[in-house]
Amino acid sequence: MLDINRLRVFRSVMASGTINAAATNLGYTPSNVSQQIAVLQRETGLLLFEKEGRGIAPTEAARELLARSDDLIAHLARLENEIDDLRAGRTASLTVGYFASAGTSWMPTLARRLTDELPNLTLQFVLTENADHGVVPDVNLTIERAHEPEPVGYRRTPLLDDPYVIAVAESHPIAGREAVALNELADTPFIQFDAPHNPCQQISTSACESAGFQPRWAVYAEDHMTALSFAAAGVGICLLPMLATKLLPEGVRIVQLSAPTPVRRLSVLVRESAVPNPAAERVVAILKEIISESD
Repeated sequence: MLDINRLRVFRSVMASGTINAAATNLGYTPSNVSQQIAVLQRETGLLLFEKEGRGIAPTEAARELLARSDDLIAHLARLENEIDDLRAGRTASLTVGYFASAGTSWMPTLARRLTDELPNLTLQFVLTENADHGVVPDVNLTIERAHEPEPVGYRRTPLLDDPYVIAVAESHPIAGREAVALNELADTPFIQFDAPHNPCQQISTSACESAGFQPRWAVYAEDHMTALSFAAAGVGICLLPMLATKLLPEGVRIVQLSAPTPVRRLSVLVRESAVPNPAAERVVAILKEIISESD
């Protein structure tokens, strides 16, 4: 059976670059680290390091073992955290799913207020736009999709109707205008701000189509902060939700849309459980407070 501690010593050597550096970082002696690596090689039947000059170099097998052990080490770290919580009497935990613009605008304040009120609460935040996160959130901020059925096992609370705006460089011809009709921008290069399959980007694309044109994408980005930086550089314009413009890079101006004005509807889902979850209910209340304060 693979020894987890030896695997961690191996990963330290890979990250540190040398036996001596790994020993220093781990608080071990170099000979102890060398012995651990030798035993790991016998356990696995793999040659992990070869001599190179006065040092060692990882083999291809070592690089493969490093990559394939990432998930195992991450799962073990989470388990150890849960054990620490149990040992310390911290039994409450909460997983909050969020999308990127809510992460920059709302999550820091939410985390501070929630941990101030519930100091023994263990919080995990998960970017749910990443389809591979593999976590079932207790509370999940979502963008409602048209004709989408209610998720089973969750209770929905509407939060905010978030209108879309145009972000442009301050040197752009429309930068000084208060509002613009979307069809005026049909010949303007656009910047994609999200993955094309995500609802935020789909709303943006659909709005252009409703104004009678297909957007001409100058740049494809997959996060709104990068897209805004492209807009600041004058690469193109960005049609994105107002919440995504709370942190603007220097040189960007926001112009309102007169027609059409696309809107994304934001809500929060709370997982239903036989056991009451006061922390989840506080998340909903705090989110409403944050939105009210920003009006």
